Amino acid sequence: MAGAVQTGQSLRDLDRERYLTTLYAPTGKRAALTALYVFNAEIAAIRDKVREPMAGEIRLQWWHDALAAGAETGNPVADALIAAIKEHRLPLPAFERMLEARVFDLYDDPMPDRTTLEGYCGETASALVQLATMILNGGTAHKWADAAGHAGCAMAIAGILRLLPIHRARGQCYVPSDVLASAGITSAAFIAGDDRDAAGRAVSAMVALAREHLAGFTSHAKDLPPVLRPAFLPVAPTGAHLKAILARPALAVDRSRSASGIRSQLAIMHRAARGWG
Repeated sequence: MAGAVQTGQSLRDLDRERYLTTLYAPTGKRAALTALYVFNAEIAAIRDKVREPMAGEIRLQWWHDALAAGAETGNPVADALIAAIKEHRLPLPAFERMLEARVFDLYDDPMPDRTTLEGYCGETASALVQLATMILNGGTAHKWADAAGHAGCAMAIAGILRLLPIHRARGQCYVPSDVLASAGITSAAFIAGDDRDAAGRAVSAMVALAREHLAGFTSHAKDLPPVLRPAFLPVAPTGAHLKAILARPALAVDRSRSASGIRSQLAIMHRAARGWG
């Protein structure tokens, strides 16, 4: 119990929006969802905790080995996740692919194209949604893979746009090269901030891509059963975040743009009560 409380407090600090969504899940499912989300937050933050990529790869490998072994580690987050994997029969290959995708975060390689970006989003944010559906109801989760795919891509792209200033400060660019080229700018110029108009066009194109996936999710979500709704609640504020970014797209390059915390919370509350029907 103490470990579950500690993990919950950690999620509240690491990812407040996902923490809020766990409050709408059945009590017996919250610990597993929380462990899954804290794991995601921790591996997403590895870049900020290491000086060299190799050190980050070692941390990712530690997670890989710990989950594969399935034994107690003494790490409360890992132990809670291992318990969730066993209880809900979560597929280890999904975690392996998620960890492999996170290697990209450790380096400054350009994102080559939209397809590669969507693959990255699929192995990270979309997989997270799908795993959450399996925790909530493993028997029907497979029917909602497409919805999870679109929801994850929409959330991940919005997240990338919200983190643009941090990524640029690192010398990193998640905006695909083909999107940048269509806006008339290169990855190097985007990072350097050499052409704000072109950068704004690239941001607008990314918003359009995120909205395309959000619309794809919404087309499925009208039939989403209430039992699975908590797994998809993290996507609820995405539309508001994208609207805030698109209001001044060039500004998003220098300053994180997103909906207010209150607006995000209200969006989650609304979808928790009414769904997307």
